[in-house]
Amino acid sequence: MLRLIGHDKTHTCDGWSRREFLRVGALSLGGLSLPGLLRAETESGLKSFVHDKAVVMLNLQGGPSQFETFDPKMDIPSENRSAFGEVRTSLPGIRFAGQLPQLARMANQLAVVRSYRHGINDHARAAKHVAAGGNPTGACMGTLYSAVAGTTDPTCGMPLNTIVIPAAIDASYQSFNAVPSRVTDTGTLPATYKAFDPSDGGELLTDMTLTVPEGRFENRKELMRRLDTLRRKIDISQAVQSANTFHQQATETILGGINAAFQWQDEDPKLVERYDTSHLVVPKRVIAQRGARGNLVKNHSPVSLGKQMLLARRLCEAGCRFITVTSAGWDMHGDHEFEIYDGMPLLGPALDKAVSAFLEDVSQRGLREKILLVITGEFGRTPRINDKGGRDHWGNLCPLVFAGGGLPMGQVIGASDRHGGEPITEPVTSAHLLGTLMSTLFDIGDLRTQSGIPREILDVITQAPTIRQLV
Repeated sequence: MLRLIGHDKTHTCDGWSRREFLRVGALSLGGLSLPGLLRAETESGLKSFVHDKAVVMLNLQGGPSQFETFDPKMDIPSENRSAFGEVRTSLPGIRFAGQLPQLARMANQLAVVRSYRHGINDHARAAKHVAAGGNPTGACMGTLYSAVAGTTDPTCGMPLNTIVIPAAIDASYQSFNAVPSRVTDTGTLPATYKAFDPSDGGELLTDMTLTVPEGRFENRKELMRRLDTLRRKIDISQAVQSANTFHQQATETILGGINAAFQWQDEDPKLVERYDTSHLVVPKRVIAQRGARGNLVKNHSPVSLGKQMLLARRLCEAGCRFITVTSAGWDMHGDHEFEIYDGMPLLGPALDKAVSAFLEDVSQRGLREKILLVITGEFGRTPRINDKGGRDHWGNLCPLVFAGGGLPMGQVIGASDRHGGEPITEPVTSAHLLGTLMSTLFDIGDLRTQSGIPREILDVITQAPTIRQLV
């Protein structure tokens, strides 16, 4: 995606300087003039109250079990406790579920919340609630961020709010179709603040690929004709008014020379291998057992998760500030999708490998203080394994984990009851999640003094409580 293509060779925008693009002249492209790009280059960057931080929110779609992840409860009856045992962590006395050995060794880099609850058991409502931090506008946290910080980085055109679904890695990778809409809902705010999806956009992706004959790229008339065609397509799009910002983001991405950020294939093969989860495929026997739902279950293979996390790191480096990564398959009832016993052997190791690789990579690049990783889902799972070998929806206790962002790590926050079904300490709420993320991304005191920000947005961000052990 985001390519300039010749007849027999692909050129990334990085191969051509901003000046070379500007030689084309004062073209107008979807409301973005090239002279405007020059003006953008003179801007100082993001607003003064915006911290130099980024959030990567890993959404485990379907609802991850607290028992099979970060709260195994091995001292309770077998029908309740983790189905795959436990493993010691680098924190004294703390255990994770048995399929997370790499993350267990890195527990000193994590803050695990064992008292997060919101009480919602419905998929759609819970997913939107968590993504929005329970705020009354219904807008997800990435949208709130864009509404205040802007939709793109003014110095390079990188979209500040992006979603990375499996199809962002490979168009043949499918995922649960409800994922993007549930975790990128703009609520009562304009659709222009919705997360940029590099894997979607209908004609937009086609328009973002400009086919230029080899050897003729510097032919001014040819390039002008190609860009003018793109402009006309944008102009006549029936969705242009609601999608104008997306078109602007796309054209800024092309002309701004940041196309390379999306090209995870350019990474060192050894690093790609460290992230890679492509071997974790749903067995054919499981697909056959699910009958009519077999294809859906097949699409829950976490084959792209590692590369999604790698792409998220690249986008952070390129200037993106709020990235949602989705991983489907965590709805393990045992009847219509996965059982705990066939789902976790895929999803557990994928989570363990992808996240541990991300944390190592971020640390080695000196980005641990800048990037805050958040791992959660729409809810947790019932304390008791049902007679189908699964766990059902449970909003009374939900997994929530933080890593990095300059926050105090190496701690467990709160505690659950003996059966892993309720907090026995003060509950952490979705509002606390919202407040903690916004305090990481913004200088809240400075933000309160700003004019020009709608009151409903300002109140949501500045009045949200934080998790006191983190902020």
